[in-house]
Amino acid sequence: MGGRRRWVTGAALGLLALPLLAGCASLQRDPNWWQARRDPSGQAPDPATTPEAVLQVYAARAVGWKGVLGVHTWIAVKPTGAPAYTRYEVMGWGVGRGFPAVRVNRTGPDNYWFGARPELLLDRRGEDVDALIAKVEAATAAYPYRDSYRTWPGPNSNTFTAYVARAVPDLGLELPPTAVGKDYLPDGPVAWAPSGTGVQLSLLGLFGVLVGWEEGLEVNLLGLTFGVDLNRPALKLPGVGRVGL
Repeated sequence: MGGRRRWVTGAALGLLALPLLAGCASLQRDPNWWQARRDPSGQAPDPATTPEAVLQVYAARAVGWKGVLGVHTWIAVKPTGAPAYTRYEVMGWGVGRGFPAVRVNRTGPDNYWFGARPELLLDRRGEDVDALIAKVEAATAAYPYRDSYRTWPGPNSNTFTAYVARAVPDLGLELPPTAVGKDYLPDGPVAWAPSGTGVQLSLLGLFGVLVGWEEGLEVNLLGLTFGVDLNRPALKLPGVGRVGL
């Protein structure tokens, strides 16, 4: 019995350690992160040649030690005929000195995040997107933590993006398992999944479970996501993200 218990304990520790090691290996970035590249990544279409409405959501590895496990997410929108994008995100820098957590147009829609190339999570375009943009902007204005930020377990940048996704289920946005803070729920322990295709239970963003058509089955332990996606077969691991089968 003792040997089996030790084996189970070792397996659990290994399950936690491997994603951490993989996350550390992924952070081969400029140690002077404030000097790292922040230029456009070329994923947002040029407004000058794209008159149609565009709505995009991005994720990029967070700065410093936070990037071992997590990503920073944001939303960029451009209504029909608009000459430029509007970028919405939550940031912790300066909040303790009175700055708002919700930032608008801090940089371009698809720029590198201090050396990390962003991943495009959602790309919606066309005549129906203007209505979605209006809903996104309304949800941004209603975000309840406009002047609060906490890296772990939230509210943070991913709490914001998940809040907007739940408020606008037509987006069908599935956030990656590395979006630590997405399970911090503002309105109680039960909510729709961010994609709008399931439900979740979460206790202060620390412990919970999510079941959804887009997300699959996710278990939240201390803010870290473990899960399996049967719709698009993959494992979900902290630090690593999706691992396709």
